[in-house]
Amino acid sequence: MTLLKHSQLRLFGPVFLLFLLQSFYSFSQKQTYPDTEKTAFQTSSKWIPEIDTRADIAIVYGVNGNPSDHSKMETFEERAKSWKDHGYNIHFMTGIAWGSYQDYFLGKWDGINHLGEGQVQQNGDTIWHGRNVPYIVPSDSFIAYIKESVIERVINAGITSIYFEEPEFWARAGYSSAFKKEWQKYYGFPWRPQDASPENTWLANKLKYELYYNTLKETSAYAKAYGKKKGLDVKVYIPTHSLVNYSSWSIVSPEASLASLPGIDGYIAQVWTGTSREPTYFNGLKKERTFENAFLEYGSMVSMTAPTGRKMFFLTDPIEDRKKTWEDYKQNYQATFAAELLYPMMANYEVMPWPERIYTAPYQVANSDKKVLIPKDYSTQMQIMINALNKMPVSDNHVSGNQGIGVLMGNSLMFQRFPTHDNYDDPQFSNFYGQTLPLVKRGIPVETVHMENLQYSETLKNIKVLVMSYSNMKPNNSEVHKYISDWVKKGGVLVYVGKDDDPYQNVMEWWNTGKNHYKTPSEHLFQLLDINNSPTEKNFKVGKGMVHIIDQNPKEFVLNKNGDKPYLDVIKEAYEQDTKAGKIEFKNNFFLQRGPYQIISVMDESVSTKVYKSTGLFIDLFDPKLPILEEKITEPGDQSFLYDLSSLKNSSKFQVLASAARISNELSDIRSYSFIAKSPVNTVNSMRILLPHKPANIEIINAESKEAQSFEKSWEAGSKTLWLQFNNSSDGIKVIIEF
Repeated sequence: MTLLKHSQLRLFGPVFLLFLLQSFYSFSQKQTYPDTEKTAFQTSSKWIPEIDTRADIAIVYGVNGNPSDHSKMETFEERAKSWKDHGYNIHFMTGIAWGSYQDYFLGKWDGINHLGEGQVQQNGDTIWHGRNVPYIVPSDSFIAYIKESVIERVINAGITSIYFEEPEFWARAGYSSAFKKEWQKYYGFPWRPQDASPENTWLANKLKYELYYNTLKETSAYAKAYGKKKGLDVKVYIPTHSLVNYSSWSIVSPEASLASLPGIDGYIAQVWTGTSREPTYFNGLKKERTFENAFLEYGSMVSMTAPTGRKMFFLTDPIEDRKKTWEDYKQNYQATFAAELLYPMMANYEVMPWPERIYTAPYQVANSDKKVLIPKDYSTQMQIMINALNKMPVSDNHVSGNQGIGVLMGNSLMFQRFPTHDNYDDPQFSNFYGQTLPLVKRGIPVETVHMENLQYSETLKNIKVLVMSYSNMKPNNSEVHKYISDWVKKGGVLVYVGKDDDPYQNVMEWWNTGKNHYKTPSEHLFQLLDINNSPTEKNFKVGKGMVHIIDQNPKEFVLNKNGDKPYLDVIKEAYEQDTKAGKIEFKNNFFLQRGPYQIISVMDESVSTKVYKSTGLFIDLFDPKLPILEEKITEPGDQSFLYDLSSLKNSSKFQVLASAARISNELSDIRSYSFIAKSPVNTVNSMRILLPHKPANIEIINAESKEAQSFEKSWEAGSKTLWLQFNNSSDGIKVIIEF
């Protein structure tokens, strides 16, 4: 430990002394960061030093707070101002299917009690999100309330970015008088109970989808128009779970269709441990597969918006709602974090939701009565990771593995997720995972393709082999088949998987109404492709392309041990022989380089149990001590996040390479380097700094007291990096390095 005394300042000469004194005078001033909106977090709290994460954006939650908060809160305007006063860009978020709207539900807003507008399940119970907060059937009056009491108030406060969170209608709901009223209005005939038939289920879920599509169309258009009246350019974003998760959890939401609405500017991909640890089947075994699931969830969000150019923030969360150990949170956080970074075209992040619960709320430890605050080592590691996101570049690099294999998905995946009809079952959403997990587990970075985006030429531009099945979804219109058949005829290779024996094949839809009399939607597709699916013929040359048909429901590939062999054989043939795209490489890992960052994931249950060995010179960013490594071993089931020192383009430049605090106000000359480090109070900063040679003197100065504080340090000659560790401060810590 080295401490530079104030009495030693005279040794540095008058020029540096003047510079240092000037920096003291400006120390309490606002720290400067790049003028971007790259990173964000959401909070219902006012600013407090314990949660000062230093992302670009503070998304202030709810005009009346969050239904989960039971304590008295400051007004929305006071909370927003407190964050703005500390240098944050201020955005706003509120629930669109639920929220602290007790003034609406209990009749204060218009004199009418609206609790009866909640989503109701078959047994008559309302589905609640909190006390006097039901999941809502979005009526005209609720939309009017959101416009008047939420949108106008937020824009009047000068905020121009609004997030309508989680448009969710539970598949098990649909029995309330409010829903029956909307059914009659939409379909023109009386309500039918969805438990009575597959068709009723389909119609009910399709209506739920339309209700929230219309709600967001109305509210986003109103926000734009009201903002324009005020001379403001208002942006509207939708924070939403992935289509993979909503389908798995049996929730209906508009999802991909919103990307074409003129009032929607982007999304937050709400993927975290809580969604991604949902157990899946693979090789006959049901268990958690957090990394693989997260990889597919983020991928579905990318494909949902890629052709439309909408802005996307990727979310991760260092904890989750279920009671687990801090070690469990850490392992799963690393898995989801690595998964999001494997999409190099995305570089905007919500670094965490609810910092107040992460930093200030002791968490119940699993199988214990103890409540424990986040461990210091974990908070340091987490802050190193989220500060790396502030610098994370977009990259043209591809994740390792065969490119160009896609799996078709669509919003109708959510329409069939109701308890069993006619003995039809899709346990743990296995018809989807049957198409995807056999590839992901073998190191194939499979893409998902949204049928709602097939109208855009970019959607299938880089797809060589497209896998599709109507075992758990149906086409929303006949144009879907036109786009696919045209693509095949121009050289695409289609793999159709399924028996077409589920009861939803016969629901009242476009393929069996009007002039159409197809027994199944695939009959229409095969007619356009001019092929005849027979027991003897399963491979067809179509124009310049090929079609392969596998008469198995894809769930069989994962529900049964070694059940995916026939599927993999067809994929291999389609990729290697039909597309001539090269040899399929089955492996147990993914690797991606993004600027100086390397992301590695090694999967278990794969083609081998080999470790992934990285050699070179690295900083281990998953280790709070930021060690320098010449070799890093990533074991099956684990992930690694490395800073590749060999990638540095200007190794003579003073720079902070990694830090558990955000760095600003950097100043340097040939004799010195200084900066300010800011992060939440009661946390520990660990940082690795590139310098030309070992420093002569170091001083760490607390902004509030202007006094030197203790710290730990070590010099690593091989990498020419200095490691420092000291207590963080939301006011900032001044670091002065002298040579």
